[in-house]
Amino acid sequence: MRLPNLLATARGRLFAFFLLYTTEGVPLGFAATAVATQLRRMGVGPAEIGAFVAAFYLPWAFKWAFGPLVDVFRSRRWGHRRAWILGTQLGMVLTLLSVMWVPLPQGLAWFTALLFVHNLIAATQDVAIDALAVSTLADEERGLANGLMFAGASLGQAIGGAGVLAVMDVTGLQGGVIVVAASILAVTVFVVLPMKEAFAGGAPGDGTEVAPGSAGAGLRAAGVQMRRFAEDAFRSFLGARGPLMGVWVSLLPAGAMALGLALQSNLAVELGMSDDAVALMALVSTVVGGLCMVLGGWLADRLGRLLTLGVYTALISVPVLYLAWVLHAAGYVMPRAPGGPPLPDLIWHLWVATIVYAFTNGLMYGTRSAVYMDLTNPAVAGTQFTAYMAMQNLAIAFAAGWQGIAAERFGYPLTLLIDALTGLVGIALLPWLVRSVALCDEAAERRARTVGRVLAAACLVFVPWWWLHDRAEAANDILETIFTFVFVASALYLAAGGLLQRESAAFARAARVLALALLMMYARRWVPALQDVLHDPARLVVAVVALAGAWGLWRMAERGWPGLAATGP
Repeated sequence: MRLPNLLATARGRLFAFFLLYTTEGVPLGFAATAVATQLRRMGVGPAEIGAFVAAFYLPWAFKWAFGPLVDVFRSRRWGHRRAWILGTQLGMVLTLLSVMWVPLPQGLAWFTALLFVHNLIAATQDVAIDALAVSTLADEERGLANGLMFAGASLGQAIGGAGVLAVMDVTGLQGGVIVVAASILAVTVFVVLPMKEAFAGGAPGDGTEVAPGSAGAGLRAAGVQMRRFAEDAFRSFLGARGPLMGVWVSLLPAGAMALGLALQSNLAVELGMSDDAVALMALVSTVVGGLCMVLGGWLADRLGRLLTLGVYTALISVPVLYLAWVLHAAGYVMPRAPGGPPLPDLIWHLWVATIVYAFTNGLMYGTRSAVYMDLTNPAVAGTQFTAYMAMQNLAIAFAAGWQGIAAERFGYPLTLLIDALTGLVGIALLPWLVRSVALCDEAAERRARTVGRVLAAACLVFVPWWWLHDRAEAANDILETIFTFVFVASALYLAAGGLLQRESAAFARAARVLALALLMMYARRWVPALQDVLHDPARLVVAVVALAGAWGLWRMAERGWPGLAATGP
């Protein structure tokens, strides 16, 4: 029997993108809920588990870097975005299966590294799915489709978290991995393989395959497109106040986060909940959250997105503050070793806080995404919107890291209080999240100069920290995440800024070389593992690159920006 092309009908498209997003949620739920719960039972501390969760969120923070590649490069035989989805799903399955032979907890470092690669591939799949949705969905389908896509991701997290946790009681970790890999492979076989993409400009889902356009025919044509794309993307972020303010908002916590990360599953284990109970709580909260994503977006369309987003974000802190007060009143402050007698009263309060959190966080999630869409320039929609969502994932990785450290040092009540208060900070910036009529306004050049100077200062701050910090300090992972963002942002600023300044070809080439060096700064993570002979020289090279980056950024910030002249929409 020949399987149907789901892109050919409206209902088929909605169902297809729902299932595609489900494959994104399954591995995240598996790692954040099922694996994190088992690690806590094995005696792994909250700080280590927080670093584990942060590690596999990090690739999603930089998934925007794959946008131009997905947009430009395509396969003649397998289609454009369909080829990327096929390849990435197969890669996801292979990397998942590879973790079956890694023993825990002694092999946690290798386990984390393999899941990092898995999420790197999954983040690329997400970019391809979003690009396919933009080119395939009709205008009147997009609102409902986005709600269903986020609901699919929530369902996937429920399957990968609660579902797999229940399976692991019988089959162990290996059986859970097989379930996750099989769920992804099923979507590959029954949804992606029968797909046929439409010609560019054709009707959505008309069943015709993507024509191999000249943009993908050679590296030179691809390079021209990438250059034009970089210029447009730079203008879209820095040309007006609203889109740039969206960057800062996306880097802030999307409300309180503690009850959506490893801290919640740590508490569940310590309070004496069984795996079945943890699985049920994860399932109920995920389903509630998925339904509220659709409800929150529907209300925001009618009452105003910025107003409702502010209300939703404030409400998220309520269950977190409630749980902080309950734990403080009960004298439950510091983490305790798992395996103690159950504490039914506190378990009940954790249930209440978790479900209310799922309700309020679900309302916020879809609305926040809609606000980012409002700020996005349609000419670079895939990359700009993906960048906002990716930086939001960076904020999640940051939160997972600091919360694990804070729980061990200060206890759960104070950690929850800090989380609830920091989650309110972004509300103050919401009034500025309005897109300008002009792509570049009169303040665009001043805005570009300010960003360059801030990045230069951050590169300078890295140098003394790099030489003087205590490498045994648990907070290093958090600071490493911040500096990774600084170096990637600096590289993009130098590469795209050199194109827009147009004054010196030699300076533009030097800026591109320096941008590449800053991207390679991620390799600094392996410097401590080098032999003694290479350790100090490698540290020196890292410091020199950071100093050179600061110099290049400052020089670029002080030059003219003719490419940022005020323009129309």
